[in-house]
Amino acid sequence: MDIDADSAGVRVPPPLAYLGTLLAGLAIDRFSFWHMGIPLPHWIERTVWGLALAGGFAIMLTAVGLFKKANTEARPWKTSTALVTDGVYRWTRNPMYLGMALIYLGFAVCADSLVSLLLLVPLIFWITRNVIEREEAYMTAKFGDEYRAYRERVGRWF
Repeated sequence: MDIDADSAGVRVPPPLAYLGTLLAGLAIDRFSFWHMGIPLPHWIERTVWGLALAGGFAIMLTAVGLFKKANTEARPWKTSTALVTDGVYRWTRNPMYLGMALIYLGFAVCADSLVSLLLLVPLIFWITRNVIEREEAYMTAKFGDEYRAYRERVGRWF
């Protein structure tokens, strides 16, 4: 991974962090002597699974499309050339990470993996600390008052 000097300097691609954590949770659940399923009826699990996957992919793909439209990088280790604040960015500053979290949730629920579901909590804290906070510092330095005003209007996750 080639990290641009003019970037947030994120060192681990967020999709790999989500995927790696999900796979670790599934492996722990599968190969441990105890399996703790999610204590919900299967019809609720399937509903959550479908809504989380559909919502997550819709949010993520919309966000990526807005970055392409603005002709700027979506990858947090590359240089940003524009501040995107419309579309899904009007109600969350991090729709891609929110989308990935929803997709993760959908797969964890579909696999009936309580371990994977529980690992989502520390993963979100890790993403916030190691990715989002780096991006926020970079965007503040790069876009100044325009980004500060955006941060005041729109929440980090919601």
